[in-house]
Amino acid sequence: MATINFYLDKVDKKGYAPIHLRINCSGEQVKVSTGKKVKLNDFDKKLQIVKGYSVENKSLNHYLDYLKDRADELLNHSYKKSYSTNEIKEILSEYVNNYKENHNVNIVKEQLSLYGKPFTFVDLFAGAGGFSEGFLQVESNNKYFDFLVGNDINENCELTHIVRYNHQLGLDAKFLCQDVTEPDFLDNLLENIGGKDVDVVCGGPPCQSFSLAGKRRKFDKKDDLFSHYLEVIKVLQPKYFVMENVKGILTKENGKIKELILNEINSIVDIKEIPRLVFFIKSLKKTNKDNEFLINCLINKVEIEKYTDEKVEDAKEAYIRTVEAKFRLLTPKIVDYKTSKTDVRISTIRHGFNLLIRNKKWETIKRDLIKEKDFCNIDNDFFVSSFNDFLTGLSSESIISNIEEAFKQLNISNEHKKTSEDILTAIKIYTLTFDDTVEFIKSYCNKEQLGLLQEIINEIRLYKIEAPFIANASNYGVPQNRERVLFIGCRKDQKFISEIPATVTEDEKVTVFEALYDLDFVGNNEEARHYELVDISKQFNGTAKKMKSLLSKRAINGKPIKTKGKTFADWSKSGRLNGRFKNAKKPFYVRNAAALINDEKTYDILHNHKTSKQGENVVKRLDIILKNGDYRSAKCELDECGLSSKKRNYNVLIPEKQSPTIMTIPDDYIHYNSPRALTVREMARLQSFDDSFVFQGKRSTGGNNRKTEVPQYSLVGNAVPPLLARAVATEILKNIK
Repeated sequence: MATINFYLDKVDKKGYAPIHLRINCSGEQVKVSTGKKVKLNDFDKKLQIVKGYSVENKSLNHYLDYLKDRADELLNHSYKKSYSTNEIKEILSEYVNNYKENHNVNIVKEQLSLYGKPFTFVDLFAGAGGFSEGFLQVESNNKYFDFLVGNDINENCELTHIVRYNHQLGLDAKFLCQDVTEPDFLDNLLENIGGKDVDVVCGGPPCQSFSLAGKRRKFDKKDDLFSHYLEVIKVLQPKYFVMENVKGILTKENGKIKELILNEINSIVDIKEIPRLVFFIKSLKKTNKDNEFLINCLINKVEIEKYTDEKVEDAKEAYIRTVEAKFRLLTPKIVDYKTSKTDVRISTIRHGFNLLIRNKKWETIKRDLIKEKDFCNIDNDFFVSSFNDFLTGLSSESIISNIEEAFKQLNISNEHKKTSEDILTAIKIYTLTFDDTVEFIKSYCNKEQLGLLQEIINEIRLYKIEAPFIANASNYGVPQNRERVLFIGCRKDQKFISEIPATVTEDEKVTVFEALYDLDFVGNNEEARHYELVDISKQFNGTAKKMKSLLSKRAINGKPIKTKGKTFADWSKSGRLNGRFKNAKKPFYVRNAAALINDEKTYDILHNHKTSKQGENVVKRLDIILKNGDYRSAKCELDECGLSSKKRNYNVLIPEKQSPTIMTIPDDYIHYNSPRALTVREMARLQSFDDSFVFQGKRSTGGNNRKTEVPQYSLVGNAVPPLLARAVATEILKNIK
């Protein structure tokens, strides 16, 4: 066993003594400078700590403990059994240098101007930051992206963002840790943007509620996040926006959800063009004198589109009040005074107006109730129907349906039938999307007016989008078959983008082996904190030539090139960020936000590369599945050995192919060369994250904690692959004006 301690060297002129780490093992001694100094009286030799409770001393003691732990791990608990003194010194010195680089204050000139024209972007539902990472990698024709704000609801997403983009890369990008459904979200987002124009908005609203692999639940708290995303688009009106989601969104509700999303995108209007449309609708009164009330309602409905702030609610209330006034004039004509005060049908109509006026308040209550329903796991039980009935009753459609039934039961005479029908039509107009409103306007147009209306509509639509685009991440240099749907909205003054060109052909795709081979030096329940040399010839005796043939030199985007290329693994180690970040600091890990504040950082050379502790039976089970090639083929042997599992599936990685879609549970995957699950770093490689991107906080979690916590594995599995995001950003940057 090695002995490890700290000692103080000679005192300098200012009374400070350098702290050195000293290792004695098998008669050999290694000394490593920690790069820190302390006054003699401030160091407790017995306890091996710096005295005092200041933030600086706590931080220094954390650093010394960290170095001692790494030395102890290296010499007494390493998966590698022998090191030369030079190797020990070299590895420990690298930890020290990482610490020094992070604690040196460098004053550098602002370099953004050297890189030409910046275009800004905001990343919503950002998670770990896959979109952000891809966008920051891109430069095209002297243009690049400047990161303004990231957003998510989880604190570990925020922590990972702050460490990566603020501390490591030195950006001033903000992070808004808030639910997009909260009433003041837009106000807070605008405050963080700080009055700057936003050129691109990207984001992937959570996909669990319509994933093909999972249950589809009514009133899932994630189902309405698309509409809130689009509310942000309506306010910011970026040149382009990108929404990413699972392929299942295309078939949800027999394709109705997809059509609804496209309809909503097409309903985002150019506010400057609204007066022209209003003028046109007013002109329809000349040829539709009997429908003046409804035409006025259409005018009021269209004018609501002008507002993007609190005035929206005032305009909506004014609309309903106008319809309510029409009913108030009708009431004495269809019932007597006593009936008007006591009749349930009249009350239903009046109260229905009140409910519609208070729609925003009801939506807030619905949002909170859905969150509570989700938190309490209300699903497939005796409670679910009552919850769903109540939530359904709060919808505008349900309220209008009750008003409609009340009118029907009143049996209004033919003399006043049109007035009652106009009132019902008016409240239906109130709930229409812009596209549906246009269809309604068309019903009052003659042939000549239809042509003029179409001209106006072509000008008033702010975004062009024809259909969502299905992108497979493996077509963009990602070693993973991950199909995702992209909705790309292009503002009318920008060049139209309908798809993202692949960067690699089918034969050029990056394989699992290319992505992971150089990390294959850890066993069960081990953690690697620095790289080890992997000898393919020794590991793959007999098939080494075949395995080596899988490696190829590539450009950043995965395209094979003969000169100046790097392997996928080498790109992962060196990083794919461009020259703007040459002053970036070394990566580090912290366990939580408090540790970041207290400077309790871990400066490893390799992060997030820890294997799970798996029992003997689990290892045997995984070994049988690995040897059989897949779970289904192994089931008979597993049954015979008493090692069957209730687990639905295990995915055995095939080295010469791409991995299946990486999700959030590591036990779903078996390494191609060892009977074990994947590490966070290996999953990150399959997602195309650089090794310098460190996933913060807890490594994993379970049970009910999965509802509120986003550990490292979830951060990786839920992310947009950076190389896919890079391809999207490249196409936008090529075309943006």
